[in-house]
Amino acid sequence: MSEGHELVRQRQANLEALRRLGVDVYPRTYARTDAIAVLAARHGPQTAAELEEARPEAATAGRILAIRSFGKANFLVLSDGVGRIQAYIRQDALSERDFAVFKLLDFGDFVGVRGRVFRTKTNELTIWVSSLTFLSKCLHPLPEKWHGLQDVEIRYRQRYLDLAVNPESRRVFEVRSRAIAGFRRFLDARGFLEVETPMMQPIAGGALARPFVTHHNALDMTLYLRIAPELYLKRLTVGGIERVYEINRNFRNEGISTQHNPEFTMLEFYQAYADYRDLMAETEEMLASVARDAIGSDTCTFGGETISLAAPYRRVSLREAVREAAARRLGVSVAPDELRDGARAAALAARLGVAYPDGAGAGKITTAIFEALCEDTLVQPTFVYDFPTEVSPLSKQRSDDPDTVERFELYIGRFEVANAFSELNDPAEQRARFEAQLAERARGDAEAHAMDEDYLRALEHGMPPAGGEGVGIDRFVMLLTGAPSIRDVILFPLMRPQAD
Repeated sequence: MSEGHELVRQRQANLEALRRLGVDVYPRTYARTDAIAVLAARHGPQTAAELEEARPEAATAGRILAIRSFGKANFLVLSDGVGRIQAYIRQDALSERDFAVFKLLDFGDFVGVRGRVFRTKTNELTIWVSSLTFLSKCLHPLPEKWHGLQDVEIRYRQRYLDLAVNPESRRVFEVRSRAIAGFRRFLDARGFLEVETPMMQPIAGGALARPFVTHHNALDMTLYLRIAPELYLKRLTVGGIERVYEINRNFRNEGISTQHNPEFTMLEFYQAYADYRDLMAETEEMLASVARDAIGSDTCTFGGETISLAAPYRRVSLREAVREAAARRLGVSVAPDELRDGARAAALAARLGVAYPDGAGAGKITTAIFEALCEDTLVQPTFVYDFPTEVSPLSKQRSDDPDTVERFELYIGRFEVANAFSELNDPAEQRARFEAQLAERARGDAEAHAMDEDYLRALEHGMPPAGGEGVGIDRFVMLLTGAPSIRDVILFPLMRPQAD
């Protein structure tokens, strides 16, 4: 029998021994007076003499993270996931059955303890236990340390183990929770209304992405898990909700990487009578505010770099960024017209060794060059604005340049964190854009946008000028916590099935 199987067998034997003692091994409740973290906060500042004088009593509960014995003195270290406290166990201070229960405890079990709070000779805040209650058995040994790739894999697959023994993991998800609350607080204070839109949609719209496909049996119809809530939120601006947002789960049937998970969380918001430049200023204010809510500072460390989220952020047009990067790579200047003509853009990409999709026009080729040469250089917050119309089917064109749309992407830490644009509200132009996307789809582009007649009908009822934006919650939390992978900030990331 392997060591692991023997440890499990011993724990199961301890569980049966507890049952023979008459212990309810899975009780329904426990009457604690305080959580461990509350006890630690309340009594942590008190000296040994102050505790001895007050002799405070407490009942608390948690998971056993250590068991130590020194002759007649025995100690448990208990955790409630936030705080830790030591419990002092003496045979002469417990009932016979309670001490028998103690002898059958294993690392990882849950127990409740009642007794007096004091400090040991080593000044450790401790509960002198007068009553011990068994609450739940941990039948598998808990890991004590994480090291190496295999352990990282376990952290993602069995997040409950990660949270049980790794306080830093819990901190990441506390930051995430505070960040989401911060986004809500910021937008609510500015008159935005939070809504919910469909997660199963008859048309996968609002982004250029490959969807997950499902089927509704009763209606006998194909449905798609949403790739974005955009078209539904803009329908609401047509209906008169001038400021609207959703913190939503999106699903895209694409690759997995340190920055991509097929299921991810976005904030999308839309503001009537605003454009993409208004949203730049609002985004600067919002991200700094949320960072202060989540981590207490608008400065964070990511990838070894200190990043300031305080305004103002650098601003550069996409084509200008490409021209500068290409000129540095080639050692010669690049004329603006080289990014406007398909054949010249293709020739430039070939000289740079940048691949691009078959059938791509100048806009897609220029964007491919940007992704290859520029993204990895954008560490401090940078608004990259004015995108080619070819890659932005839902954005409003510039009045002075029909090949360019009023759109920005915000880059921080070398990846995209937000995407925004002045919304296209001309139904005739929107139909022409959808038709161009259908032509792309016919040429084999699985991510091209589908035609959405109902959305066009909504635009025909009149949509006010508006700016809209999506912010990647997962990626922003990566920045705030210094997490190197998106899987570190998603509680249960999608994983490949394990081999039997």
